[in-house]
Amino acid sequence: MRSAFSRVLLAAAAAAVIHSAAIAANAPAKGPRLPDGKPDLNGIWQAMNSANFNLEPHAASAAMAMVPGQFVPVPAPQVVALGAVGSVPFGLGVVEGGTIPYKPEALEKKKENQKNWLTSDPEIKCYLPGVPRATYMPYPFQIVQSKDHVFFAYEYAGAVRNIYMKDPGPPPADSWMGQSAGKWEGDTLVIEATGFNDQTWFDRAGNWHSDKLKVTERYTQRGPDHLLYEATIEDPNVFTRPWKISMPLYRRVEPNAQLGQFKCVEFVEELMYGEYRKKPAAAPAAEKGKTE
Repeated sequence: MRSAFSRVLLAAAAAAVIHSAAIAANAPAKGPRLPDGKPDLNGIWQAMNSANFNLEPHAASAAMAMVPGQFVPVPAPQVVALGAVGSVPFGLGVVEGGTIPYKPEALEKKKENQKNWLTSDPEIKCYLPGVPRATYMPYPFQIVQSKDHVFFAYEYAGAVRNIYMKDPGPPPADSWMGQSAGKWEGDTLVIEATGFNDQTWFDRAGNWHSDKLKVTERYTQRGPDHLLYEATIEDPNVFTRPWKISMPLYRRVEPNAQLGQFKCVEFVEELMYGEYRKKPAAAPAAEKGKTE
């Protein structure tokens, strides 16, 4: 009897939480506003999740790069020395419905990307991150907003986006960060990003897109230091239908909050071009042992 009553109470509590969440999702913006009445999104923001590892739900694992072991998969030799630093944290996922709706042949490419993560992930080579990945990488970004202009600056690789608040016409060329056109729908900033090349990934798990990618982002103020970020992904070459991700973004509230420099191009010079040195750096001990 008590057990049944407890289940009823838990079900009622869960329903109340869901109802409260639904009310909050549709509530008007609560936070600072500009003189024109629009929500003030100025500030430094950051995601706090594991989406950059994998947008989909995933268990913790020893490494992104795994190889067959004697009994179970083990970390690839190139990352063994990283130990727990190179491991993957658990993640609930940020994809609506849990799974990205790949076409069968596109899913095979995703699996191939994941298999070759160490040599294929654009993040490893410090290529520009693209959209929406720039939003949930483990680095802050800054929104600079005025009555007529919106600008995004990302710490990772010094990436930037100018959000055109008047229709700029078709993108002149494909690029890493695409072209972004914005508008306000009530208190939500809506940005349509197109004109991408096919060189960026969505995460370290190999989730990818073609140059037909279109991303529709929505930034909604949910409190003075909290935004709801939503992005709808469309790519008819890769996915069977549009799909959506969502997550909270948090304002950095430290008195001295600022974007640092993470211009990582120079950090990967040895990786990209070290073999072309007149005197290449000494090989790691593990690699040296193989050649002796």
